[in-house]
Amino acid sequence: MKKIYLAFIPILIFLIAACSKDFLKSYDKRITGGTWELYDVNNFGIGSHYSPVFNSGRFTFESTGQVTYTTNLGEEYTGSWDIRHGWRGKELNITVTNFQTQKVLSEHFDLMEFTSTNRFKTHIYTGGRTYTFKWRR
Repeated sequence: MKKIYLAFIPILIFLIAACSKDFLKSYDKRITGGTWELYDVNNFGIGSHYSPVFNSGRFTFESTGQVTYTTNLGEEYTGSWDIRHGWRGKELNITVTNFQTQKVLSEHFDLMEFTSTNRFKTHIYTGGRTYTFKWRR
């Protein structure tokens, strides 16, 4: 019986060393260090005349709380972001401004959840409708 346990030790050490440790990091640290693409927005439910502010584009989140948003048309916005703990879980807030056009975009995501090292989802709940935003690095 000891031989069986001893055979599993190298396998267990390999699995622990190979697994990502990102789940141990705070959301602030996980979101910084790279560019995130908002690639899909889904909605489910009934009611609500809400229209999401962000439907696509690329976001670069800095550890200083600054964010750069580039639309698919090449417009660039800069601003701030933060993550707070709400009653549903982690909440993501983004506010950006295009200084050429003076247009301000702001969104509050009710729930943020990482699905892997390079992917996360955010949700907006409005009335009977849920919007799900999918992001990838």
